Amino acid sequence: QVQLVESGGGLVRPGGSLRLSCTISITRFRTYNVGWYRQAPGKQRELVAAIGGSGGYTNYAQSVKDRFTISRDNTKNTVYLQMNNLKPEDTAIYYCNVALGPIYYWGQGTQVTVSS
Repeated sequence: QVQLVESGGGLVRPGGSLRLSCTISITRFRTYNVGWYRQAPGKQRELVAAIGGSGGYTNYAQSVKDRFTISRDNTKNTVYLQMNNLKPEDTAIYYCNVALGPIYYWGQGTQVTVSS
């Protein structure tokens, strides 16, 4: 059974930083791409960042480029999302995702709230 557990969310002021973690219970973790998504109230879930299995490939939504950094530690089955210079519009529930063929697995999400 594939399980994803996110952590690291919270309340932060504009301009602040948070680091999210996603630990995935899966064999051969290093062979899978992993994505971070977010969903704000009343909006569709959107891809924030993605990383390839070795960490050599990364992709970011335009809205977070130069502020967010995705990374992974394959020895810990964990993917991170470092979020700097946070803005109120970054407020959302953040989810990590891994796809095994046609099946997408999601974590329970972690709330990020950016507010003064």
